[in-house]
Amino acid sequence: MSTQKEGKKMKRPPSAATEEEEIKRQKHVHLVKALGEEDKSVKLLEDIVFGAEDELVEKLVEEQGGSTLLDEDESSDSEVENEARLQVPSERKAVWEDEDDEAEEEVDMTHRFRKDFIKGEAEVRMNKQKLQLRLKEQFQKAMGGTPSWAETKVKKKKKKGHEDDDEDDDDDDDDDDLLKKTGNFIRSSDSLPKGTIKFKKCLNANNDRPGDDRLSTVQFHPSAQVVMTAGLDHSISLFQVDGKTNPKIQSIHLERFPVNKACFTANGEQVVATGIRNKLFYIYDMMEGKIIPVPTVRGLDEQRVKEFEVSPVGDFLLLTGSSGSLHLMTMKTKEVVKSMKVSGSVCGAAFSADGSKIFTNSEEGNVYIWDVRSSRCLNKFMDDGCVKGTSIAVSRDGQYLACGSQSGVVNVYSQKDCMQSVEPKPLKAIMNLVTAATSLRFNPTSEILAIASRADDEANRLVHIPSFTVFSNFPQFRRKTIYRPFCLDFSPNSGFYSIANNKGKALLFRLLHYNDF
Repeated sequence: MSTQKEGKKMKRPPSAATEEEEIKRQKHVHLVKALGEEDKSVKLLEDIVFGAEDELVEKLVEEQGGSTLLDEDESSDSEVENEARLQVPSERKAVWEDEDDEAEEEVDMTHRFRKDFIKGEAEVRMNKQKLQLRLKEQFQKAMGGTPSWAETKVKKKKKKGHEDDDEDDDDDDDDDDLLKKTGNFIRSSDSLPKGTIKFKKCLNANNDRPGDDRLSTVQFHPSAQVVMTAGLDHSISLFQVDGKTNPKIQSIHLERFPVNKACFTANGEQVVATGIRNKLFYIYDMMEGKIIPVPTVRGLDEQRVKEFEVSPVGDFLLLTGSSGSLHLMTMKTKEVVKSMKVSGSVCGAAFSADGSKIFTNSEEGNVYIWDVRSSRCLNKFMDDGCVKGTSIAVSRDGQYLACGSQSGVVNVYSQKDCMQSVEPKPLKAIMNLVTAATSLRFNPTSEILAIASRADDEANRLVHIPSFTVFSNFPQFRRKTIYRPFCLDFSPNSGFYSIANNKGKALLFRLLHYNDF
């Protein structure tokens, strides 16, 4: 009996069971729909965050156009929601605002690096906006107005007027195109023809501030459109090179320090300068505006250091000491890490283009090749026919080595032969100088070798490579302009050539074959 009663209790009317199943089914459908909407919203969010906005808008338009079951209110709500989802969020407001931040910060103008910018005692303090305007004014003043390379061709034509028919206009356009290309790269061009070279004499590079004494250095910046001069008047000056006005950028004075040599570091951020009296040298940090004296170098046992070379990699400074000594100093710690020695006295040294080797020439005419990493001598040979060596230079492409002598003869060798033979034969003996060949310089494309002697006026020649013939029209015939050349340099892409002479002038020539600075 009890079992029958329980069975009766468990049985439900068919209508009640059907109603309960219908409720469960509806709940299930509602749940599935809600999950589908949730998945859809998640997908919408992913598309917004990770892209696919165009596809998303198309889908929304299609869904809006194809929907016929929704009423107008639902459709408008959907549009608002979609627009809200696609709208880019507005900028967030800071949680905390400090009133001091809104106050305009003022700069102390009495600092030694800023005091030159003030025009009166009332400008002891200056806000940043006004200081920026003052810096802009100073820059334009130093540049002589807006630099020519920053002007558009339309402005230049307005300044020139109607001069389109002038013959010199083509040269000006070439110069303008040249001065827009200041990147530190070698542009491929047609090979330089021999015989004569097309050039134009420009205003002296240091015309804005000539040297009061002999110039010992002229060097172009490795990447910027800038040239540096230094000399016995205790000064180092920087000029912008435009070929027309060459305005001065900056000049520094080193007290009681006649500069024997100055060089940019490999990255172009610093200048290293040595004197003629002792082993003290200076490093001028152009980025920070600091002049750093280096009175002592750990491991350097020398009374005087005049000559040096900067590694093209930027790690080392090669200091030339007395009695044939060479010292490799790290730029980071300012200490000597390696030393080498040649027989006799060193008359010239040069790094290879990759900085892995050092080539040195001695007054006895012996040429040494050193490995930088091990400081081991890789090879040694006698410069052919040399009685007394005076200078040395290597080409940037790693093909040539040039050695100058007291007699004025310059021997040009193959670097490969110099590495492999103890008696290499010169490719050419250049005999166009009659006094000691004291300065040698290859241009960056290794198509020109500039040779000069400081012992005579106009003693400067440009040699064509690989024909090893001198350009017949340089220097200009019966027109004395060069005087005694003490230093030579080419701009990074050979567009300009400069000579520092004993008159305190850095002569500047535009080499028209090359299109880049």
